[in-house]
Amino acid sequence: MSKMAAFVSCGDVLQQVIEHYAEYKQIAEQERTKRREIKAWEKESLAKIKAQRDLLMEYLDRSFDERSQNFNQLFDVVDRAIASGNNEQLGLALHSITELAKSSPFKELANLSSVQAALADPNQEWKF
Repeated sequence: MSKMAAFVSCGDVLQQVIEHYAEYKQIAEQERTKRREIKAWEKESLAKIKAQRDLLMEYLDRSFDERSQNFNQLFDVVDRAIASGNNEQLGLALHSITELAKSSPFKELANLSSVQAALADPNQEWKF
């Protein structure tokens, strides 16, 4: 092989090394960008999960608070009905207590968007 051919061959090899190195740098940067995007997606997803968790916990707090108030009011009616001897009112109050006890505050969670809308509405009347 002549010196010129060896020089050209060496130059070709050097050119290929430079090209491969440039390709490596480009791919490495693309992969770093992908990792940053994945991290950003992860952070956003975790924030959404936390917001939904907080929303659910607020809904449950309000639901059970309201449910507790309803039971207290109904038992007050029962006490007054017993004290006054009003059996009709007693029967109605006991029936209401039974129906309230049978209902589940979790049934409305099937549609989370309705829960979100209800929590956002300051005029929402909570009934169970």
